[in-house]
Formats: sequence, structure tokens, C-alpha cells
Amino acid sequence: MFFNMKVAGRIDEIQILNSLLESENSEFLAVYGRRRIGKTYLIRQVYEKHIIFDSSGLHEKNIDQQLENFWLDISRATKSNTLQPQTWLQAFSLLKAYIDTLKSKQKKVIFLDEISWFETPRSGFLAALDNFWNMYCSKRTDIVLVICGSAASWIINKVINNRGGLHNRITKQILLRPFDLKETKAFLEMNHVKLVLKDIIQLYMCVGGVPFYLKDIVPGKSVGQILDTLFFNKNATLKNEFENLYASLFKNSHLHELVVKALASKSKGLTRNEILEATKMSSGGGFTNILNELTACGFVTQVFPINKKKEESLYRLVDEFTLFYFKFFGNSDYTGSNFTNKPSFKSWSGYAFENLCLKHVFQIKKTLGIQGIISRDYSWISPDSTAQVDMVIDRDDNVINLLEAKYYQTEYEMTQQYAEQLERRKHIFINATKTKKNVFTTMISIHGVKANAYYLSTVSNQITAVDLFV
Repeated sequence: MFFNMKVAGRIDEIQILNSLLESENSEFLAVYGRRRIGKTYLIRQVYEKHIIFDSSGLHEKNIDQQLENFWLDISRATKSNTLQPQTWLQAFSLLKAYIDTLKSKQKKVIFLDEISWFETPRSGFLAALDNFWNMYCSKRTDIVLVICGSAASWIINKVINNRGGLHNRITKQILLRPFDLKETKAFLEMNHVKLVLKDIIQLYMCVGGVPFYLKDIVPGKSVGQILDTLFFNKNATLKNEFENLYASLFKNSHLHELVVKALASKSKGLTRNEILEATKMSSGGGFTNILNELTACGFVTQVFPINKKKEESLYRLVDEFTLFYFKFFGNSDYTGSNFTNKPSFKSWSGYAFENLCLKHVFQIKKTLGIQGIISRDYSWISPDSTAQVDMVIDRDDNVINLLEAKYYQTEYEMTQQYAEQLERRKHIFINATKTKKNVFTTMISIHGVKANAYYLSTVSNQITAVDLFV
């Protein structure tokens, strides 16, 4: 139906959007995700022929300006002039009157973008939205009401988990995440950028799968040249992105920046108390909300070590752009053309690759043939802190995989010392956890590991770059 769409990946999300058009009832969809992730683009591409009205909130504008903007959008849609509404109830009444003039029986999409910006203090916007859905849309069968925004925590708290009239009214929700590697490759190729898998992985480690960060990449450039264009040149595309990124998503964003800066300094993550100590912030609901917002938007993930209390869980910064920014941006010693050869990049890339693997656990399980087996993923540190496994897949088929990520530019050749280190770690894990399951060491690398005697005696299976793109 939508063969003219220019969209890379997003297969599951497109299926959800299409299913709402085929529903026998009106639908209320919430789409949220971080800035620059392509939410608005996706909705407009899929619903291009079905949107009968769309309007976007204005950043940091008052109720009068929001109402005027909404009214102007209605005037454009209806091609007629009406009195400007003074309240949100009046504004939605105008929208109802417009919809009532449409005779088509096909689904009609109403798209409200940057939804959180409409809600100014004491504006009554949410109450009017509640009334519009409950007293009008839900009584029809031909409406798809789509709300969208980058302030993920606002949508979750104010709409999805609303305890008032909007409680349980959302019929479908989509958290739009960054592209995975396969989608990133498809997006680049759609824009005629063809890179080998190793270079796509290296680029992903620096900027992640955010479409906006990838869209202006010019074909025929090396990764170094691309990074110069994005970060290091005089007019670099992402030169001011960090300052805008968090400010556009969160109130009091300087506090969120304090937290991610603290997390950037410790690759393995920090506990809640360690973050409080590093930032000098006070504990309480406000701090909890900051952690929840960073997690909801995908900047931070919470890792639960096995057999430890919840308060000992680690918060780990997983946003590639933020990690790259704190490590390399603003340092005059670096350019994209030369920094990949520096020792600091090589040490950083090991962690960045490990981070990438954590985000592609589904692809890892699929390659191992265990995607249909119930499993738990966690990190593990020995009681005496002498051994650590950053990713454990604990399976219900009596197997545990201890994953070891190794970032290496060529085929890796295992040494006797490294093999002994992996074997020692496995034995410490078995003895400390007292597991009766089979414990296998699984290597993840770009070009694979050479099958020498040390590899064959230590590693049970391996994942290569190709496997991460499935």
C-alpha cells in the first residue's frame, strides 16, 4: 500500500501504523522517543494520504501563541476563516466541526506533534484533549488520533499513565528507538552511502543509529572524513548538538547533563549512590525522575547484577553520541582523519564495541539459535571483584553464555595468556554462582577469532560483524 515511502527499517512500527488504519474502531496512538529519531518523518510518510489535520506545539510559547498556532492550522485545513478560539475546548470544537464536514469513510488521521509543548501552565489542554477523545473520537470508528513528542517522560506520565480522563485511553504506543546496525546499513544505502560492515560499526560506535546524525553523510567518504564533517570541521553538523539535545528534552536539563557526565567517566556504570556522590545532588523524587527520564529516552540503561540488591544496580550511559562527545569533542588534538590511530581511541573503542553488543543482544541470540528460548540477561561481578562479565545470557535450556566482546581491526589471534584469563574467569563464575548449568564462553569480534589451539580449547562459539546485522 505504501510502496512510495522512503523509510529504512521500522518494519514493526510500520505494521503497527498500518494496522490502525484497518481497525474497526477509532484508535489513540502515542509515539515517543528522543530528539532527531525520526518520529515525525515516519508518521508523515506512512500516513501521508490519511492525515486530515496536523499541528505542532511551539517551544516555550504561552497559551495565546499555542492557540493561535492551532487555529491557523485549522484555518489552513478548512480553507476558511473562523473566530480565533480563546480556550482549548473551543479549539477542539473547531476541529470537531471540520471533521464533521468530511464525508469519506476511510480512516482520518489527526496528528498532534510535540504534544508536551501545547500544555502550558493552567491552559486546560489535557482536559480538552481528554474531552475530544472520550466524547468525540471514541464514539466514531474512523479516527486515528496520533500524539507525538520527544519528551518521552511527559507522554508516559501525563498521557499513558494518566489517572484522570485519559486513563487507559491510549490504544497503542510506539517507543521509537535508534536504528540497529541492519537498519543503519539500509538507511545509508538508501542515501547511496556504501560502507563495509567494519566501517558501519565504527561509525555506529560514534553516533549510534540516530537518523538525523546519518542523513547528511556524503557518498564516497571514509569514516574519518565523515567524522570530520559531523564533529571536527569548522561548520560541523553536530558541533552544537549536545547543548541542544538535553535542553530540548528535559526541564532543568543541566541536572541531566551532570548525571550523564558522571556516567561517562565510568565505563562500567555507577550505582545510584555513586551518581549522587559524583554529582553532589540530593536524593529524592527529583533525582529519581531524572534517572527515569534518561532511561525512558534511551540515554541510560539500568543493569541488574545477579544476586545483588536493587540499590546495587548499575546505571550505564549507552548513548553513543554522548559518550563520543565527552571523550573526543572539543579536543584540538583530534580530527576524524587521525584520531582512530591514537591510543585513547583504541582504549575507548573496546568499551564502545561492548556497548554496541549490549544493544544487539537480540541479534546475538538469533545467531546462537536461542531467540525462542527463555533467558535472562545480566552482568556479573565476583564477590571479591577479581572477575567480571559484562553480559551473561542465562538460558532455560541448561546453558549459560559468558559473552566476551573484542574490538579488533583484523582477525583476532588468541594468546595463551588471554585464553587462561577467560578460563580463569569462567571457573570463578561457576564456583561463585554454584551453577549446575553448562557454561560456554562466546566471543564477539569484528572479523572473528583465528581457530588456533588456544581458541579451540577455550571458546565454544563466536559472533562476527555479519551476525550483528541480521
